[in-house]
Amino acid sequence: MKVRDFTLRRILVTGGAGFIGSAFIRHLHRHLPQVELVNLDKLTYAGNLANLAGIEDHYRFVKGDIKDRDVVERSLDGVDVVVNFAAETHVDRSIQEAGEFILTDVYGVYNLLECVRANSGIKLFIHISTDEVYGSIASGSFAEDAPLNPSSPYAASKTGGDRLAYAYHRTYGVPVIVVRPCNNYGPFQYPEKLIPLFILNAIQDKPLPLYGDGLNRRDWLFVEDTARGVLAVMERGELGQAYNMGADQEATNRQITANILALLGKPESLIQPVQDRLGHDFRYSISWKKLRCLGWEPQVLLPDGLKRTVDWYVANRTWWQDVIRKREYVEHIRKSYV
Repeated sequence: MKVRDFTLRRILVTGGAGFIGSAFIRHLHRHLPQVELVNLDKLTYAGNLANLAGIEDHYRFVKGDIKDRDVVERSLDGVDVVVNFAAETHVDRSIQEAGEFILTDVYGVYNLLECVRANSGIKLFIHISTDEVYGSIASGSFAEDAPLNPSSPYAASKTGGDRLAYAYHRTYGVPVIVVRPCNNYGPFQYPEKLIPLFILNAIQDKPLPLYGDGLNRRDWLFVEDTARGVLAVMERGELGQAYNMGADQEATNRQITANILALLGKPESLIQPVQDRLGHDFRYSISWKKLRCLGWEPQVLLPDGLKRTVDWYVANRTWWQDVIRKREYVEHIRKSYV
């Protein structure tokens, strides 16, 4: 496949067994079947090869850590494009144990960049960041040139990796593009985040631990739209640029909770207000005009995407039962909602 001025033969996806990374691999398999795929994943608690069931023969799996230089160098053999989804991502856990986030989201990105810099065959490095690097905004939306003002240890670690990637482009000429998506949701999401956790709790008639008054606002993007957006950036994005990826589909946490309960026919009495998260940002909002100029826009509306997500968890009980019976799940949920 011809991309820009080079023929795309092999893509390395880091964190490809995670929620968004696996969605991207599935998308590439459908739309670029002639391209070889390498999936490098440490298989932490949130990495799950079952997310790629049915296409095991269509990618090469490498179990390893992006902090391990030898593993990364071996994984880069013959690769044209690297897309980095590997990260520690859960805000609640970053408040409890920030060190792992710094190591993976900053040092891990450094190690990837060093390996890419040493490999002249790499034509493009796409780093997946987050809208949380900007911090909260009361009204309006952040454009890509807005100051970065992260609030949580997670957001700060992602900011470090984000700016490190840009610095490697400016200093060494590494062909970097940064993507900053808003809140993702959809099938296969590890049930520590709001939407999958609340779906599974509601299915099991367990309390839904809603932070504070539930009025914190987020922009919600269906994960398949994110996969499409990353491919658009890969094909048409400008080197050295950051691209916000929004959906213009804001909702409060309470609205999301009520919609989940309605879709499952469960009572709102399951909502259990809990003490608010430390440093909880009130509202995220980003302008994504630059990405729209590349011909991308989200296709899945929030009501449809939320219903598809609820229906998926209802229909895939074996997937999530395998997840929640593991000790790691119980421990992470205990740390997040105390």
